Amino acid sequence: MPKSFQQKLKILYLMRVFSEKTDEAHPMSVKDLISYLESLGIHAERKTIYDDIETLRVFGMDIVNRRERPAGFYLASREFETAELKLLVDAVQFSRFLTSGKSRQLIQKLEHLTSIYQAKDLQRQVIVQNQVKNTNESIYYNVDEIHRAISENRQISFQYTEWTVSKERHLKKNGERYQISPWQMVWQDGNYYLVGVDEKSGIVKHYRVDKMLKIVIEKEFRNGAILFEKFDSAKFASGTFGMFGGREENISLEFENHLVGVMIDRFGQDIMIMAKDNEHSVTRVQVSVSSQFYGWLAALGNDVKVLSPENVRKEYRDFLKKALENYEG
Repeated sequence: MPKSFQQKLKILYLMRVFSEKTDEAHPMSVKDLISYLESLGIHAERKTIYDDIETLRVFGMDIVNRRERPAGFYLASREFETAELKLLVDAVQFSRFLTSGKSRQLIQKLEHLTSIYQAKDLQRQVIVQNQVKNTNESIYYNVDEIHRAISENRQISFQYTEWTVSKERHLKKNGERYQISPWQMVWQDGNYYLVGVDEKSGIVKHYRVDKMLKIVIEKEFRNGAILFEKFDSAKFASGTFGMFGGREENISLEFENHLVGVMIDRFGQDIMIMAKDNEHSVTRVQVSVSSQFYGWLAALGNDVKVLSPENVRKEYRDFLKKALENYEG
């Protein structure tokens, strides 16, 4: 191999070794760096190593010379801090819409963004447990295809599935294709949802991305631009319990003050909260009324009460009575 070509490779190998094998606790001396290059068949002298390190610094790598023991050179800062990578690993690990295989692949890629030593800390963070994960391997590519349709301002069509009692996926509407103008993606409760306009009804609807099959980007341009000019996806997600469909209602809730955090976590910090007395407050929120919403209310027990509208109060009473029927006698 020509010497000039070796020299070009030398600085690239040095860049890689600083990224992969050094951190504050694991610096490398010039002697270590020379030995590393020798193992790759590249001869180097001390002076050229110092020159190359300076070149990498000028290039933008934050290489520090540690004087105290353990002494040597190491990469002091990276694109992602270890704490940030741990957050990303958690997000990947607990994302229900990702399959176990795809989660492992993504976490392995995240490990390459730090040193091999800090990567071990990320590996130790990954908890082996019965985490509910998706089984649809196409989910990753569904997300990419939807984003592409949004960027190209095109409609999409797809088949939609549901689970059967035998734990098999079944095509809804006998496999009829849904045609949607896609506008936003929402991540809620560990799942990805598409929010868009149903071309048949003209209504804003949402769909679980992992339940979509055979997505096709259509030639037609999207409809619904006016609807989505001021669409608040965060407000939509907070009011749509479990992202199940339901009619929109403005509901007044009375709750004990110790539940204020629960209300803010569910509906956001912008909700209006008014004191009723020293122990109770009232808020008015917009939600998609569904059995999931009533289940959420039931979980809060006597500490929360629906004040209005009356039709929702009646539906909630009927929901509770029907639930109790399963335990009578």
